[in-house]
Amino acid sequence: MTQPHYTLTETLEAVGDLTPDQLERYIRAGVVVPVQSEQGPLFREIDLARLNLVVDLAEGYHLDEEALALVLSLVDQLHGLRGDMRAILDAVAREPVETRVRLKAAIREVRVVTR
Repeated sequence: MTQPHYTLTETLEAVGDLTPDQLERYIRAGVVVPVQSEQGPLFREIDLARLNLVVDLAEGYHLDEEALALVLSLVDQLHGLRGDMRAILDAVAREPVETRVRLKAAIREVRVVTR
């Protein structure tokens, strides 16, 4: 199943308070990376979500493009770590009870030592 793509005009309409100049700066800064097509840049749902977040951050905290790129990089890392944690928890949940109990004790021990 392919994701819907939004044209430049549709993206500007979908993301409140986003100007064409801002969008161009965010693309140059790598905040969003549109898909290049014969019709011009196309944006995915995730791009629209990122742009909404960027507009909120830029307006609320007065962050420049470099700071926004850094914040989004951290958000991306956090999202990746959450996915990894979910996969680990799912894998542990499939293990026998004895293994889960042992892992739970080991995790507690490590958390106490590292704090």
